[in-house]
Amino acid sequence: MSGISQQGYHHGNLRRAVIDAALQAISESGPAGWSLRELARRAGVSHAAPAHHFGDKQGLLTAVAAEGFAMFADALERAADDVWEIGVAYVRFAIDHRPYFEVMFRPELYRGDDPGVRSGHERAAGVLIAGAAALAPRPADDRLTTVAAWSLVHGFTSLWLSGALPESADGDPEALARSMIRLVFGAIR
Repeated sequence: MSGISQQGYHHGNLRRAVIDAALQAISESGPAGWSLRELARRAGVSHAAPAHHFGDKQGLLTAVAAEGFAMFADALERAADDVWEIGVAYVRFAIDHRPYFEVMFRPELYRGDDPGVRSGHERAAGVLIAGAAALAPRPADDRLTTVAAWSLVHGFTSLWLSGALPESADGDPEALARSMIRLVFGAIR
């Protein structure tokens, strides 16, 4: 996310400019610590432009969530051939695309019935469910294994991003996630 030019937007770039400004604002102050007016200033557009294009803050965050879930699904699909790497891809995505991640798992911030959100979410969930099913000790445990695997990688990611783990300062999140996943799920496989 590079800085947004203050020279104003060129016709056709409004959506991208405002989303980029939102991602920058989310990086700095979280998904709730800014206004559409502030984003307009950052993007160099009129104060009414973001509201005109997205409707409201929830509409803008819906666009961020939809884009994030599509990118997330792509990342998980690239790792889908190796069940161990699906969890690592989850962690990598969250660290590399933190502003998206901070919105995607806060459904109260966006419109979950948006077709773009639903599509990306369903694709990502499909990979996570299939991966967890490969780890389940028996088919009856598929759902429980999915929740356990998701809780493990999401919890680890949240701890890493918050700096709560001593390793967060200078450790390798992917190596640690890979080892942790194998430790917890390797015994059942």
